Amino acid sequence: MIDTHAHVHDRKFDRDRAETVERARQSDVSEIVTVGCDLADSERAIASADEFGLWATVGIHPHEAKDAPANIESAFVPLVAEPRVVAVGETGLDYYYQHSPRDVQQRCLREQIRFAHAHEMPVIFHHRDAFDDFVQILEQEWQAGMRGVVHCFTGDEAQARVYVDNFGLKLGVGGIITFPSAEAIRDAVCAVGLQACVLETDCPYLAPVPYRGKRNEPAFITATASALAQIVQKPLDEVLAITDENARELFAFEASAQRPRGTPS
Repeated sequence: MIDTHAHVHDRKFDRDRAETVERARQSDVSEIVTVGCDLADSERAIASADEFGLWATVGIHPHEAKDAPANIESAFVPLVAEPRVVAVGETGLDYYYQHSPRDVQQRCLREQIRFAHAHEMPVIFHHRDAFDDFVQILEQEWQAGMRGVVHCFTGDEAQARVYVDNFGLKLGVGGIITFPSAEAIRDAVCAVGLQACVLETDCPYLAPVPYRGKRNEPAFITATASALAQIVQKPLDEVLAITDENARELFAFEASAQRPRGTPS
């Protein structure tokens, strides 16, 4: 199994990060992508990836957009040169909390999409309560051949089809699909099919049933995978094979690992 979206470098894992990674490996989690949310957080993600054999991303979350550097490209270039960095993000729009002004979020999102395109890297998107503006920006900025994932997908079937059919994006399927209230999300996942899905935890947040209420961790992705198999009515082995292949295509782990240190994508 591949956890395509985690925050293992988060302070909540400072006391037992090594044990957390070991529990994941004992649960057959072969790869973990630990996701940066601002420059300092991205540096911590890279450090954890180097120490524990994970993968990292470099991004500015919409919550942190108000504190983004004036020149995102120059700030990102030395970070994405690290060989264990596989994506840009998470970036996007969040109008639910609005910790950053909407126009600032939009500018930050556009710049990160453009950076990802210039450096031939996939993008991890965060989206909440901003569908129309998010899609409009994708229509204006997304280029043919780009790769990306809408992490923690919580939309309906219509939104899922826009992401998948119009932009070729993957949907990040996490613990929310195990929640009783998530029927619309389960229907959307069924509608677009496994070829559009990758597994994620978003740990330490959003632990799946039966771990709900606990600190989430990559080992718990087994519960999400089992739930997804039930939802799409496929054998678990088939679900894992397809979602793993999707994740490897999305992030190109092997190519990143072979990239010499100090060489941009």
